[in-house]
Amino acid sequence: MKQVFIGILVAGFIAFGASAVRADANEDLHALIEQVRALDLANDPVSAGQEGDAAALSKLPDISAGSTAAEATQAKVFADRLQNLPRGELTAANQINADLLDFVLQSRVAGSEFDQAAMPFTNDSGFHTYLDYVARSTRVTNVSEGEAWIARLNQVPEFLSAHRTNIARGLKSGFAQPKMIVQSVAQTMSDQLEGEAMLPSLLAPLDALPASVSEADKARLRAGIEQAFAEAVRPAFAQTLTFLQDEVLPKSRDSIGISDVPGGREYYESRVKYFTTTNMSAAEVHELGKSEVARIRAEMEVVIEQSGFTGSFAEFLQFLRTDPQFYAKTEQELLMRASFIAKQVDDKMPQFFGFLPRLPYGVRPVPAAIAPHYTTARYWPGDSKTGRAGGYMVNTYDLKSRPLYELPALTMHEAVPGHHHQFAIAEELKDVPAFRNDLYVVAFGEGWGLYTEKLGVEMGMYKTPYENFGRLTYEMWRACRLVMDTGIHAFGWTKDQAKACLIDNSALALHNIETETNRYISWPGQALGYKIGELTIWRLRHKAEAELGGKFDLRAFHDEVLKDGSVTLTMLESKIDRWIAEVEAKE
Repeated sequence: MKQVFIGILVAGFIAFGASAVRADANEDLHALIEQVRALDLANDPVSAGQEGDAAALSKLPDISAGSTAAEATQAKVFADRLQNLPRGELTAANQINADLLDFVLQSRVAGSEFDQAAMPFTNDSGFHTYLDYVARSTRVTNVSEGEAWIARLNQVPEFLSAHRTNIARGLKSGFAQPKMIVQSVAQTMSDQLEGEAMLPSLLAPLDALPASVSEADKARLRAGIEQAFAEAVRPAFAQTLTFLQDEVLPKSRDSIGISDVPGGREYYESRVKYFTTTNMSAAEVHELGKSEVARIRAEMEVVIEQSGFTGSFAEFLQFLRTDPQFYAKTEQELLMRASFIAKQVDDKMPQFFGFLPRLPYGVRPVPAAIAPHYTTARYWPGDSKTGRAGGYMVNTYDLKSRPLYELPALTMHEAVPGHHHQFAIAEELKDVPAFRNDLYVVAFGEGWGLYTEKLGVEMGMYKTPYENFGRLTYEMWRACRLVMDTGIHAFGWTKDQAKACLIDNSALALHNIETETNRYISWPGQALGYKIGELTIWRLRHKAEAELGGKFDLRAFHDEVLKDGSVTLTMLESKIDRWIAEVEAKE
């Protein structure tokens, strides 16, 4: 049915594109936006279900080659239509809508030139963790939704079979992940299959069932999930693990740079542009990274002196990595410390932001089954429509790798004023197309997260030199990313060459350095958006402060940056320039 629906839409849209442009360009734009959204929801039943499509609740996405090709074809049709719209006739609000839609569509067109479906995983996330994410973002509120959830679980064998086909195709063409990344994913899947490790998250959606649902119905739904796990989910995961171990690993490449695969160099340059939303080359990013490493290293030396430590830089890093005073003794202690810092930041928020969104967030542990290869923390978006709070996910695996002096910077990045704050604002945007509530531009979003870490200095969140060094370690982490990612994928660096930047210049735990380096290997270009976005925001803030003088209001600046949701860095610069002019013009 989906393919038929897409075919009808393609034919209709091509015909529409060939006709004369109607008088009202704004109406044409909104018609296009609605058609893009309709097709996106048809391609993504999980999002469609969250938007109220009851029939979609029982489905998983179709990621077959035919479906992917149809989506690519349609992206080109949509992009051409948008290019033919007379932009000069659009309202100011629709100029923003058009620019963001153009970013989305052009990114899809550029991405469709490469077989990205053949690499459906990174070292810590992907097709194998998708079900866990869907489960934890699903709330079953009645019996029919529970039955739909069971039906969705029974689709897992088909879903994983399609992924195996895609991975096998990439293995044959050479457009595939390195052996070390396949090994990491295989280990995670092995952990997921240990006992019933996956089952608790699959049962979690039932927690939202109201008291009005009978105990008999609750028991029946639970039994249905357990049966789907035993008869569909677990065997499909086991089959996929065997596929990775027996068929993929023996044929996987030993090299780590994406430039070593067919078309890889072109793919990397396209990823650099996508993740930074700039026209910077890999070489330019690399040089920027080296200059930032040098600058931050000098600031670190000053903080070490302030701490009273008298040894060398390397000895200070060893002190931070090994002294017991810097580490929680239990998982609960780590979560409690993170929660306390989060509430301290909450207390400061009205001083730095005029608009505060309504959606709350919680502090939660990363699920144990995926924690060993997962990042230190991550933000999982909430959804006020389905009654789900945002999640500041703290990794409690291997406590000796989770230093407490990093927690203030980590909390501000992932919770507030970082990702939760910006995601919640985007979700609450009014009178904008729905795609903008969900849109996430990496350079903007991660740049904002990193900006807020340094903002924490002004907020008074770093109480000791060690915590301030932890902040600088996090900034160094992002600066090294520019050097490491480009080094690996553009300049043929080895893994040890890449790791050296973080080992020599930061206090990151060695386990985290290993995990992060694997992340950059498996996700070319993504790591570049953070520092470039952050530097752009700081540059624009300093520009506004200099030009506005006494008229500069930090709360108003922050609100202006965030008020339109995710935007490209070019759009952000134009927006702040307009805001400066508007403030200057006021009496």
